[in-house]
Amino acid sequence: MTTKTLFAAAVLALTPALAMAECSWGKHEQQAMTCADGTVYDADSNTCKVVTG
Repeated sequence: MTTKTLFAAAVLALTPALAMAECSWGKHEQQAMTCADGTVYDADSNTCKVVTG
């Protein structure tokens, strides 16, 4: 086999492992829910509730 073929095979073999490892290297941030004015987020129902009172 030629050098180019061996290099291409190595890259193709390692690509899935690198892609899977990328997720654990980066820090995960929590998504924030945004509600319209006059409402607040209710974690129990996962919806925005109208503020009364």
